[in-house]
Amino acid sequence: MKKLILSTAALALSAGMVMADAHSKTIRMGTEGAYPPYNFINDAGEVDGYERELGDEMCARAKLTCEWVTNDWDSIIPNLVSGNYDTIIAGMSITPERDEVLDFTQNYLPPDPSAFLAMEGVMMDDVVVIAAQTGTIQASHVASMEGKTLVEFATPDETVAAVRNGEADAVLADKAFLVPVADEGEDVALMGDDVMLGGGIGLGVRESDTELKQTFDAIIGEMKADGTLNTMITKWFGEEALTF
Repeated sequence: MKKLILSTAALALSAGMVMADAHSKTIRMGTEGAYPPYNFINDAGEVDGYERELGDEMCARAKLTCEWVTNDWDSIIPNLVSGNYDTIIAGMSITPERDEVLDFTQNYLPPDPSAFLAMEGVMMDDVVVIAAQTGTIQASHVASMEGKTLVEFATPDETVAAVRNGEADAVLADKAFLVPVADEGEDVALMGDDVMLGGGIGLGVRESDTELKQTFDAIIGEMKADGTLNTMITKWFGEEALTF
């Protein structure tokens, strides 16, 4: 899952500017809307996916009014810190780098494997140029791979298009995102070994919003205990998905 490359010092200056009151305000849930099955825009033009269902359930249990806001991935943390919304619920992996500028709840999805996708018949030994979405843990991983060249794109769909149009030999992304792409396209296929990255997916809030963090953290724990979270994970990611 994803890891944003940040300028920690710059973001820290604006931390705590806006604080969500977990008992009186509408809570603005920030997501990308471009990474199914985590989050996407459906045919009705609304945010949908695992994280929409999860977020709505958390808000219902907390008796909060929640409003969904979409934001490009490459600026999703800066816009949380500056107050454009109150949470990030967008397939974001919990990492030490991010934890320096925002706070995470406990994870609501276990670490999911990343996978490579390439044109049908391509082998890992043939791969030199690998596409990844900008600011993700996959991009960081590719950058660390000896003998491989990273090319970054703003959206996950663009990384797949880069493989199809010859700009890249393969793409590295969350396996849950790539499996449907491989299943639906006869020209591409998963290849190589899965790669385990990140510490699971968590909900991010500003460091000043301790009450909001505690509220959602408690509800995630409750949903783990009563089985609701595992039911949602299986619904959106399939019977083979890792659960709690």
